[in-house]
Amino acid sequence: MFNKIAIAIAFSPRLQTLLAEAKRVQALFKSELIIIHVGSHTDKEDAFMMENLQQADITEDVKVIWEAGDPAKRILAVCKKERIDLLVAGALKKEDFINYYLGSIARKILRKADCSVLMLTEPSLESNPSKRMVIYAENSPYSIQAIKAGTYIGKTQHSQQLHIVREIKLYGLAMSVSSEKTEEELTEIRRNLVNEEILIVENILKKMDISGLKVNIKVISGKSGFELANFCNRTRADLLVVGSPNRKMGIFDRVFPHDLEYVFADLPCDLLIVNPKKKNG
Repeated sequence: MFNKIAIAIAFSPRLQTLLAEAKRVQALFKSELIIIHVGSHTDKEDAFMMENLQQADITEDVKVIWEAGDPAKRILAVCKKERIDLLVAGALKKEDFINYYLGSIARKILRKADCSVLMLTEPSLESNPSKRMVIYAENSPYSIQAIKAGTYIGKTQHSQQLHIVREIKLYGLAMSVSSEKTEEELTEIRRNLVNEEILIVENILKKMDISGLKVNIKVISGKSGFELANFCNRTRADLLVVGSPNRKMGIFDRVFPHDLEYVFADLPCDLLIVNPKKKNG
């Protein structure tokens, strides 16, 4: 699924935890691993890098790339040049130690990366498989690929619960409440809208191997990004999988925050954005 992964690291206190996560992701997808460091490169730093790689038991099938310049631009350039399938990076923590937020570098990567991105909120030395996952199957040309990636991870890590979230189209709800219908008729319309969304997901899942997975299809309405983040919090999800948004945003998207900005601003859990590599990219 992800044949070539990269992890962007800095010489921070979280270096060892990120390397441990990189090793586990490499094993999960049986991938080639590339480590990207943007900063000065001296003999002392080279020795420090090697010492940390040995400590993390990453000594084989790994390539280290040193870059200088703007971190986000250099990381994205390496991903493009090396034809990376999945970039792994760490999110930052707010000072109140409750919520998370993405710094400017991470936001640029999430918005502009041509590959998939896995953003980790709490990288750990110990293995911590995803137990409760949420897949957002909406508003992306890659929502089916997101379901494929999520179900693969769920099966491989023996997840206890996998929620697939769809959204009722607001125009459908608006039409139902603006018309002169009885309460029973409105209830029936809403029920049909929900069933239509569930049927779409069921038809997608028929083409996939989900044996052994406990799948729940959830239909939400309202501000989808906001409701999605709330649903992740309510279900205590540890991984949210979404398809990459359409890059060709219109003026409406530039004036109003894109749905995923709610998620970016306050990460409820680890985040995997699926953006399949372009065949000719």
